[in-house]
Amino acid sequence: MEEIKTALAEADPFASWWPFVLAGIVFVVGTVRTFMGGQPCPNGNTIPDRVIVVTGACGGIGREVCRELARRKAHQLVLGCRSTEQGAALKELLRREAAECRVEVLPLDLRSFDSVRRFVRQVQASHRAVDALVNCAGVIFHPPERTPDGFEPHLQCNFLSHFLLTQLLRPNLARSPNGVGRVVNVSAHGYTAGKIANREDPLNLHLATPISGRDAFAHSKLAIVLASRILARKFAAGPQEDHSTGVTVNCCSPGLVRGTDHLRHSPIMKALFAKVLTYPWMWLFMKSPVQGAQTIVRLVTDPELAATSGEFFNDCERVELSEIAKDDELAERLYREAMKAVGLEEDAPKL
Repeated sequence: MEEIKTALAEADPFASWWPFVLAGIVFVVGTVRTFMGGQPCPNGNTIPDRVIVVTGACGGIGREVCRELARRKAHQLVLGCRSTEQGAALKELLRREAAECRVEVLPLDLRSFDSVRRFVRQVQASHRAVDALVNCAGVIFHPPERTPDGFEPHLQCNFLSHFLLTQLLRPNLARSPNGVGRVVNVSAHGYTAGKIANREDPLNLHLATPISGRDAFAHSKLAIVLASRILARKFAAGPQEDHSTGVTVNCCSPGLVRGTDHLRHSPIMKALFAKVLTYPWMWLFMKSPVQGAQTIVRLVTDPELAATSGEFFNDCERVELSEIAKDDELAERLYREAMKAVGLEEDAPKL
């Protein structure tokens, strides 16, 4: 033991280049993780008296959004969850972390328009006014099939059901006593890869051959961006006779996020060897759910964005849209087709 102590005391750290290599590796890894983690939410204000509806609340990004909103003293969170058991577990967690925040768990299956309508009726029965709606739920790489309503799963779960939910909750959002109601639609940077082969069929309902899960995901995220621009215009009306006001609608990309259930259908996640090879790179280059939630939290809470609508945000900052996402004529056409698909008439949402 004395010999070891003597050797350590006499050791010269500069006699070998290994400490420098190790320090360099740690520095590079730390720098990459910090850069890929994105910008944290720049505002830290609380949001008392707010009622906020969140879909996809049970896992991943949605879970962290709820935790942060509860920490910021939101009055009530309404969680739309496909699994009410997971929702109950999150409710208990939020009770421990922020006891003053009330939490309500309601069943919501985005594969069914009927489920969306039931969810809205339950929300409206308890809340005349809603301050914010966070459309966070989604699927990716879903196996090819049809929902009970007859739509491709990415299109319905990621876009159409949230589109219907937003339209039906518009009157409640317009009654927000805290300025204007806010809608945050979670898209993805992958929307830039979205393709619409036929402008007469912007929802890709009549394709000759089925598209891959990756392409269907990208198309659904493009549809979110296009429709959100039209929703922002239509929801921007000023005060009405019933004292309702306008509603803002913005999109955001959470970035590439690990540790969520979104990749459960990915081929990579089905092979153990592929997981072993992939996870270290995911840890290095992808955001954590907490980091992925930052832009959403800013759009819900930042008072400086109260008048901002129709924009796209990434890493908590506004970013420019792709050329196809700026196509006003295509956006209007897609909006009209989406209204037909969910069974709504213009400006006349019905439960």
